[in-house]
Amino acid sequence: MEAPSKVIHALYTDDDVLMAAVKKVKAARYHIEEVYTPFPVHGLDKAMGLAPTRIAITSFLYGCVGLAVSVIMMNYIMIEDWPQDIGGKPSFSYIENMPAFVPIMFELTVFFAAHLMVITFYLRSRMWPFKKAENPDVRTTDDHFLMEIAIKNNEIELTSLLEETGAVEINIVDKEEAH
Repeated sequence: MEAPSKVIHALYTDDDVLMAAVKKVKAARYHIEEVYTPFPVHGLDKAMGLAPTRIAITSFLYGCVGLAVSVIMMNYIMIEDWPQDIGGKPSFSYIENMPAFVPIMFELTVFFAAHLMVITFYLRSRMWPFKKAENPDVRTTDDHFLMEIAIKNNEIELTSLLEETGAVEINIVDKEEAH
């Protein structure tokens, strides 16, 4: 376990003030570790300089897996394993029966994309079952916004900058680094 590091927590009560503060802190070339908000703030990720998410790409790939599974499954079940004469329709090949299989193909594509995307999101976010919450201040679940910035021998300058941005409360906290 490493020695604790210091971070500064600046609390805001308005999302517009927070947004302006994030832009001002980034313009001053400070690295914002994290921002905790009670609801999604539109444009915050761009203001923080975060890279765009790639979860849509994984969703597409998971949908392709679902489509492939549905085609293979229906071909095996309805054509090879147990072909049946349903309403006089032939069961000689998958292509002849494909129009009847389209709803199943669609449903399994959506099923795989949705479920695997949620699992990927939780794994990528390191949100395991029974994991202890990492929220540093309980007020951020109700009506406050918290900006967390690492301190590197710049405590006074950073505190004065955050006061200028309209922070209602500024706290210096020892935080254990998780590696």
